[in-house]
Amino acid sequence: MPSVECIFNPLGQAHILGFHRHGQSVFFPGMSLSGQNAVVVGGGTGMGEAIALGLANEGAKVIVAGRRQAKLDEVAEKDEKISTQTVDVADRSSVKALFDRVNDQFDQLHLLVNCAGANVPKRSMSELAPDDWDKLMNINATGAFNCMHYGLPLMRPHKTGLVINISSTSGKRAAPLGGVAYNASKFAMAALGTSATEDERENGIRVTTIFPGEVDTPILDDRPVPPSAEHRATILKPADIADITLAVAKLPPLAHVPELVIKPIGQSFI
Repeated sequence: MPSVECIFNPLGQAHILGFHRHGQSVFFPGMSLSGQNAVVVGGGTGMGEAIALGLANEGAKVIVAGRRQAKLDEVAEKDEKISTQTVDVADRSSVKALFDRVNDQFDQLHLLVNCAGANVPKRSMSELAPDDWDKLMNINATGAFNCMHYGLPLMRPHKTGLVINISSTSGKRAAPLGGVAYNASKFAMAALGTSATEDERENGIRVTTIFPGEVDTPILDDRPVPPSAEHRATILKPADIADITLAVAKLPPLAHVPELVIKPIGQSFI
């Protein structure tokens, strides 16, 4: 399946024809998100926070969901169109409660963004603990499935909807940096998106998998050797992922981007 690659340069501009980064996407200026309802899972920090704020800035009503209520509250304080719900994506009953709340609050779910993710420091095959394998698969892969399992029924009756799964280039290239379990979970997330797209396209539902390269988010602190401030300055920021996510969200309903890779210009991708 073809993918679209967006190259980022250190000056902070994504080089895609027709795209400017001045607070809103201009791919399709007429495609407003005003009046749309969105759920951003993993929206308390990092990429999820940036995506939630971007959606709200474009006029969408957003529920941000995540494990830590305090972090969610900090996001919600920045825009009155954002509300919160705690969720553990690895706990199916917790996910069901989230989407029961979505169903009660919204008359329709237009957009679901799955951004919850985790990694562990000891990630090589010789170091990886079985419990950590289970943890990462449950959060990164099964967690996305759980959210789609309960979220898609809120889209199907309306014959339209968009799911954006935030994966990783580790779901395209199984490099040692990501580690065994993280790579496997992100490949699974990619296959989930591909399979669900084929199943749901007759329902007018699109699934997009975005594969970010290195992004300066808290997950980098879980690396065996966390990157330096100098290295962090050369990689993507959460706002870059929010920009490209908004661009996809503002496409017309008949336009489907199955996969999209975005990475820092200095990151290898072979």
